[in-house]
Amino acid sequence: MTIQLEELIEKIAGKRILVIGDIIVDHFVHGTVNRISPEAPVPVVNVTREDYLLGGGANVLHNIFSLGAEAVLCGIIGADEMGSRLQGLLADLGASTEGLVTGKRPTTVKTRVLAQRQQVVRFDREHSGSPSAATIAGMTDYIDANLINFDAIIISDYFKGVIGKDLMTKLLAKVQKVKEEQGREIPVIVDPKPEKPERFHGSTLITPNQVEAEKMSGISIDSNANLKKAAEILLEKVACQAVLITRGEHGMALLEKDKPLLCIPTTAREVFDVTGAGDTVIAALALGLAAGASYADAAVLANIAAGVVVAKVGTATVSREEILAVLHGEEFVETAFKTL
Repeated sequence: MTIQLEELIEKIAGKRILVIGDIIVDHFVHGTVNRISPEAPVPVVNVTREDYLLGGGANVLHNIFSLGAEAVLCGIIGADEMGSRLQGLLADLGASTEGLVTGKRPTTVKTRVLAQRQQVVRFDREHSGSPSAATIAGMTDYIDANLINFDAIIISDYFKGVIGKDLMTKLLAKVQKVKEEQGREIPVIVDPKPEKPERFHGSTLITPNQVEAEKMSGISIDSNANLKKAAEILLEKVACQAVLITRGEHGMALLEKDKPLLCIPTTAREVFDVTGAGDTVIAALALGLAAGASYADAAVLANIAAGVVVAKVGTATVSREEILAVLHGEEFVETAFKTL
């Protein structure tokens, strides 16, 4: 499998992915703690550095660029300083901003305060809920005009209101039209929040984490039997081709239609921060499928990518070189996969 994955990584280059979803600016405040405040029993953080990074769907895009491919982000930002900062971060990557729509609500910002590499507190600035019809129309207009130029579509859902049923219905109808008229399938891969799963009905593949899978299926995943049952329920409920459940230190579980459940062990050796790990998973998974990989091979690639990124602090990405290093190292154990 190692050679096969190496070939897959080479095929990724040049693929173009459309990332649709919630856009976030991740703001990290780094510092040190040496004393407790005399005003309240809380640590006093002496700030040493601040970073502004691409988060949410924008972090998915960042991972795609880091893996040597291209992507365009379609979503909503505010007419504010953080919206401008985000556009600057995209420009630094060489990414197009033509899919961005400026709405009336502010750009979503998540601020995390870290001291000695540990998160002390997080506070969010966001307005969720359904955007205006005009704002959503701006997104669907871009999708209609440009869908054919992409090899796969990622839905990055943080349940901020952007990914509604109407948007998904129009998107999937457009994808079906391309298939009927041109014989070309464009996979739609969804990183879902568990609320309103009917939004994703007819997607190609969904990638919930274990907690999300439990909420969506109504099954407590406390055994291999229940893991398989939850995946089967999701496969039927969403009417998709495959379900990939990410399980932290337990790796991943992939269920395709008419196939046994494939359990993939984690490759992570150390876990410092899981922030954005789901973004890395779906980026690698979509690129694998865009390059013609099977669901299983694409899932293995995504699993390796996640194992790299959780060893980093903050909203991080993974590179082709880092994945190749894992493939050539002892931590990549091919014989560990099993089916249920």
